Amino acid sequence: MSTRNLITLSIVMALFAFAVIALLYPLFGRETMRLGLDLRGGIHMVYQADFSDIEKGQEGEAIDGAIAVIERRINILGVTEPVIQKQGTDRILVELPGISEADKAKKLIGQTALIEFRELKTSAGGGEEWVPATAVVNGQEKELNSAFFKENTYVTTGQLGEVLLVFEWNSEGKKISEEVTGRLIGEPLGIFLSGEPLLGDDGKPIAPIVRSKISDRGQIEGLSLNEAQELSQLLNAGRIPLPLTPIYDQTVSPVLGADFINMSVKAGVIGIILVMLFMTAYYRVSGFLANLALIFYGAIVLAIFKLWPVTLTLAGIGGFIVSIGMAVDANVLIFERMKEEIRTGRTLGAAIEAGFNRAWTAIRDSNITTIIVCLILIWVGNSIVGGAPVAGFAITLLIGVLVSMFSAIVVTRTLLRLFVGGPLSKRTYLFSAWAGKENV
Repeated sequence: MSTRNLITLSIVMALFAFAVIALLYPLFGRETMRLGLDLRGGIHMVYQADFSDIEKGQEGEAIDGAIAVIERRINILGVTEPVIQKQGTDRILVELPGISEADKAKKLIGQTALIEFRELKTSAGGGEEWVPATAVVNGQEKELNSAFFKENTYVTTGQLGEVLLVFEWNSEGKKISEEVTGRLIGEPLGIFLSGEPLLGDDGKPIAPIVRSKISDRGQIEGLSLNEAQELSQLLNAGRIPLPLTPIYDQTVSPVLGADFINMSVKAGVIGIILVMLFMTAYYRVSGFLANLALIFYGAIVLAIFKLWPVTLTLAGIGGFIVSIGMAVDANVLIFERMKEEIRTGRTLGAAIEAGFNRAWTAIRDSNITTIIVCLILIWVGNSIVGGAPVAGFAITLLIGVLVSMFSAIVVTRTLLRLFVGGPLSKRTYLFSAWAGKENV
């Protein structure tokens, strides 16, 4: 064995060992594969951002701020490995795997969580209506709302056991609160959440009478314990800086996802076994070595899926299986070239080198075209609503194609070179395709 081939074989074995360790044990904080919603179950949502109230040129900053708030809100749910990312320029993709409380999650994500304080004023028709309570600070009229809360609200109980939501103003909110509450002593101060009156346990709007000027902090009473806790969590997570409209919503049952996994594993195992049997029966020693290269390929690809990590979906598994076929296809091209070289009377070593060199251009061109298509599908899948399966298929196929090129050209070739100069090298028919009757 040449020194060069020995070094290459050592590298291949080291990569294989690393891949196996990565699959069997936690590495770099990755314990298991990241499964998509269709395999694990969960919620897939897409929100459309409304930039109508955002200053021109600030759209990117606003949507990034919305994503940051959504991430903090989702942390409240305790979801592991959520996916929250910008889709295009004005959409936000949210995937929450393994979650069962779909309605709670949707409410938590989409709610603006802006508490407004309103005062009663006589309308033009003579009736009374709630209008935003405002104050003039530094020459500007500003509304009193939770945008001026510090993110440290908490829930406690009063002396009589009543539930209290305690909040604290920042420096600007303190000035507004002092002016508003100072002039409304003895008057009701209505509390509204996202434009709707906040209701107490009795179902009536909460509108406490202002007893004194409020400076640093205040409290809201009349809420149930659960309502107060959820509202406190929302306020501490922050306010979404622009309206978000849900435009796509899909919920997948975890039971259905488990069924998909079982069926996918069975289909993959059966397919791989059949391919290996065919390769060994038809290409004999070469086919057996190609099967070893295929095992190497599978371990490397799955390790990449786990460590990257790649979100593995049902469509992604399809892309992985397709890439297995392409890896085998490359070996078929090489072995057919080798068969032609052996028929001309070349030695095994010469046939191996000529077969790989002549098959390389066809393998390269076919894989390049596939890579281009994968890149286009990834772009399309990340640009359209509901395009996650398209992108998942393309990503797994792209990784598989790149690894399959290395596996076919380097791994299979290295394994075949082990037999050059050995006792089997003179029996070239063992390295050629089966053709019925052999001439030994």
